[in-house]
Formats: sequence, C-alpha cells, structure tokens
Amino acid sequence: MSWGNKILIAFFAFAGLIGVLVYSCMQQNFELVSKDYYKDEIAYQQWIDGTKNANKISKVLIEQSTDAVTIKLPNELNGMNIKGDVWFYCATNSAKDKRMPLQADEQGSMIVPKTILAIVNYEVKINWTANNQQFYYTQNLIVK
Repeated sequence: MSWGNKILIAFFAFAGLIGVLVYSCMQQNFELVSKDYYKDEIAYQQWIDGTKNANKISKVLIEQSTDAVTIKLPNELNGMNIKGDVWFYCATNSAKDKRMPLQADEQGSMIVPKTILAIVNYEVKINWTANNQQFYYTQNLIVK
C-alpha cells in the first residue's frame, strides 16, 4: 500500500470521527438556567439584599429523613406573617424542578414529602418576606 492510500484512509477515518462527534453533539439537550434570564438579572439586587438579610439571622435548617425533607426557618421569625416560596432547582433537568409556596407552621417548619421529589442533586432556593423585609437562602441537597 502506497503512502497516498494511507493518507486517503487517514483522511476518511478523521472525517468519519468528526461526523460521529457532530452527530452525538446534536443529540445533547442543552437547557438554560432560566427561561426568563434577563428578567431574573434585573432582580439580582433584590437577591443580594435578601441574602444579606438572611445572613443577619439564624441559619435555615434543611434536613431529610427517609420519607420527607424538613425546612426549619430561623426562630427569630416564629409568629410572624411569612410569605414566600421554595424552589427545588435541578440544574441538570428542569423537568425535575419543584416550586411550591412556603407554608411554615407555628414553629417555622415545612415538611415536603419525598414522593414529589426526584432522587437527584437539588439546589433548594427559599425566598420569603417577613415584616416587609425580603429574605433569600440557598443550600444544596442530595435527595436520597
């Protein structure tokens, strides 16, 4: 076999490899972090202020048992009128995201059954308002 044939075989092998790579890349699912990315960017200052307010009080506790995830708000907020939402954000698949209103009891606890959550790595984003102050807290959680 001459060197010309070897170069031709190498060229076709390289072109075939590039074709396979292009095809496999076209099959990937790329999701944006947020569908309303620019709208979320405008509200970024509110997120900064809410995080500062949350850092001034006790830490939010997020624990999981065999059948539920418990979110415990700081004791300083007990008895206050709290409104907000909880977002279980899955970075790898938006179909596994869960967003729900924050419904804390008198002790500041909210129980989320694991039956509505997937077994993935979530970023729990809690956004709430108490006494006309905005609070924001995030924590990673691996649901087992």
